[in-house]
Amino acid sequence: MFLSDPPSLSLSPETDHRDLIQDLAAQPIPGHWLVGAALLSFALLVSLMAWEQLRVDPLALSTMTLVLIASLAGATRYLHRRPTTRARRIARDISEYFGLFALICVMGATATYPLSASSRGFVDPALQRVDTLLHFNWIAWYDMVAAHRSLQLLGTAAYQSIYFTPAVLLGYFAWHDRRADARAFLAAFWIAAVLSLLLFPFFPAEGPLAFLWRGPIPYMPESALYQASLIPELRHHVVHHVDLGALRGLVSAPSFHTASAVLYIAAAWPIRKLRWPVIMVNVAMLLSTPVEGTHYLTDMIAGALVATIAILLVGALRERVARSPGRAAFLSNV
Repeated sequence: MFLSDPPSLSLSPETDHRDLIQDLAAQPIPGHWLVGAALLSFALLVSLMAWEQLRVDPLALSTMTLVLIASLAGATRYLHRRPTTRARRIARDISEYFGLFALICVMGATATYPLSASSRGFVDPALQRVDTLLHFNWIAWYDMVAAHRSLQLLGTAAYQSIYFTPAVLLGYFAWHDRRADARAFLAAFWIAAVLSLLLFPFFPAEGPLAFLWRGPIPYMPESALYQASLIPELRHHVVHHVDLGALRGLVSAPSFHTASAVLYIAAAWPIRKLRWPVIMVNVAMLLSTPVEGTHYLTDMIAGALVATIAILLVGALRERVARSPGRAAFLSNV
């Protein structure tokens, strides 16, 4: 189905209400909604950065590289807005999906810096108390990984798969012309990021490695001690520039790796070819998150709840799109 073509829905007098709703639900979330959400997010990010007196160097190599990539993606999306071949349609969809996903990631990670600067205190004692109630022993988990090099290597690879899985999903959606699924996934990812950022200032944490571990550190995970070192510097305005090429994860609760894993599994679940590979990769990522992400189990539960809420909200949004009078009127004339 090309952008310039109407949906090829076959409606007859015998089509019942349930079939009509299913056909309508297959329609993608309007693209201008996603663009509007991205623009609003960018405006809020600029305001937060200005409020906390943080800036991004526009002449930095990382900034110029990202601007160049965004420009190429935007130009490709515009030039192929009415594709006449399958290859052009795939190029259009890849530029749209990957461009929006990258934009959400960069803006979300950048927003944690001004939000960290405005936060107060750390809630590690409370998070650890909940972990204790759940009988989760982070120190024992860390000791096991620190004692086995193979677990460190596997954990690092699994933790970094947060960038690999969405590339597979979005590539699959573009190749197989599944626009509705791609935009639903992007909308859920954006909502989960927004919810995580809204919650983060209320639950800033150093992380269990900084809070619980005493003595020399035998193994430094992927997330290192960035929360414990960088958040206080941001609060005291020691840091004034944000390097887009060296963004650090500062959110402990809710765990966005966990939220992402739930979103990835939900997106892959209806696709038989991808379902089990995505599940296995993301279960591995979840198992690596306590150590590599220096997360409490409480963080991960919160992240799973955030993802669940995002999925439910997108489901409601798609139903609203399906039931909108404009869509029904359009389909009635097909």
